[in-house]
Amino acid sequence: MERGFGRFVWDVEREDANIAKHGVDFTSAAKVFFDAKRKIIIDSKHSVMELRHYCIGKVDDKVITVRFTYRKGKVRIFGAGYWRKGKMYYEKE
Repeated sequence: MERGFGRFVWDVEREDANIAKHGVDFTSAAKVFFDAKRKIIIDSKHSVMELRHYCIGKVDDKVITVRFTYRKGKVRIFGAGYWRKGKMYYEKE
């Protein structure tokens, strides 16, 4: 089953697994796209069948890294967490 809002969509089961593993729901994760200082990076390691990306930004003073792709004009989120490497990229000028 899919859930989402606006231009963001995700799989409910994947979101539940993400919350259990990383403590981040995808509604909160989508907020990184509204951070004026966000960084979007191509995920070349996982871009096999489709181009995948990371969006790194702040939500409530915490840096979140969101894994996503573009499908049918929407941002499809499939992972998010508080990853040290993402924070390092965000803080780099």
